[in-house]
Amino acid sequence: MTFDLTRFYQACNPNKTLDKSKAEDRQYYIDFSEVRGAEIIRELKRTITLLSPESPTCQLFTGHIGCGKSTELLRLKAELQEQGFHVVYFESSQSLDLADIDITDILLAIAREVSQSLESAQIKLKPGYFQNLFTEIAELLQTPLDIGVEAELSVGIGKITAKTKDSPKLRSQLRQYLEPRTNGILESINKELLIPAQETLKKQGKSGLVVIIDNLDRIDNAVKPNGQYQPEYLFVERGEQLNQLKCHVVYTIPLVLIFSNALGRLTNRFGVDPKVLPMVAIKQRNGTDYQAGITLLQEMVMKRAFPGLTWSESQNLITKIFDSPETLERLCKVSGGHLRNLLMLLFRCLQMEDTPISHKCVETVIKKRCNELNLAITDEWELLKQVQKTKTYRGNEQYDILLRSMFVFEYRDEEGSWFDINPILIESKELQ
Repeated sequence: MTFDLTRFYQACNPNKTLDKSKAEDRQYYIDFSEVRGAEIIRELKRTITLLSPESPTCQLFTGHIGCGKSTELLRLKAELQEQGFHVVYFESSQSLDLADIDITDILLAIAREVSQSLESAQIKLKPGYFQNLFTEIAELLQTPLDIGVEAELSVGIGKITAKTKDSPKLRSQLRQYLEPRTNGILESINKELLIPAQETLKKQGKSGLVVIIDNLDRIDNAVKPNGQYQPEYLFVERGEQLNQLKCHVVYTIPLVLIFSNALGRLTNRFGVDPKVLPMVAIKQRNGTDYQAGITLLQEMVMKRAFPGLTWSESQNLITKIFDSPETLERLCKVSGGHLRNLLMLLFRCLQMEDTPISHKCVETVIKKRCNELNLAITDEWELLKQVQKTKTYRGNEQYDILLRSMFVFEYRDEEGSWFDINPILIESKELQ
């Protein structure tokens, strides 16, 4: 089997999300569900496929940033498409300012993405409500938006979003105008877009419409003018409106909500428990190595080097990529089962030297990363020692920093959740 260093380097890019519907990406995909302690995507899929299209579902999905949520959601999209669903997947970070976001921003983004996706499937709908809205918005912003009556809905919303994205002043004006009209916007999206779309899709033999909104888990934990934190305001305070769309919806939500005292109200608003994608376990809660998890991580790395081979075949080629099997194992263990962390460390090694990657190079990269994390820690050492000792985590503001900064990771087993500190931090002299 020939080894292509350039392709390996590209396949290890930590910023690339695998899309299982693409043949090239599919060869790198590994199913980690057995070592995560949960088959989340199967649960999300069953919820959608077992209910009739007339019964829309709304589900919440979260986990650490970089733990593989987007890859799993794209897998969900591919599997639902195989079952005849029209699936609209989009990254909210592409069209929204995640530092400052409101309910109408999310609703308009959904309307835009759905209409754009339907238009490319030759389903053209003209919601009258929005035609009037665009005319009024153009007058309000006192700026020519050049949205003709015949313009597609996605084009109109796109122009408004582009106009206000970089101007907080225009955005604030627009929001003040749209806020009292939220229910009207919601009603129009349902009656003039989603319901007619479902009917047309049904005639085409489709199973229904699914909208997956990724990256909303990345919204800032900023305080809104009303004194509420942004995640709580959007998903708890206004969650009822997000839950009213007449199609299957999956929202990603910030992990911080799972550990806040707002969790009960969040569950009430949506009528479902949020699904959490845990880390790939590399240890058990008693501290012993969890070999199944470590092996799958090693397989993930070797699949990127030799995509056509099985693990038993590529195992014999580890020394082509690393100076020893121990070096690969060290890299996998120190990642903490965080997939992007693992790729980031590997990518840094490849930036420094060609294969086979040396033990010395891996240790240098670990030291640098440990130093970077140390610089970000101010008063959290005692909290980290607590987590390290008790393997538990309490939901309060101090602890939130540990999760958001990826100082602490969550794992699952038969007993439920347990926590541990990012293994790279264990290298710090403060924790020795």
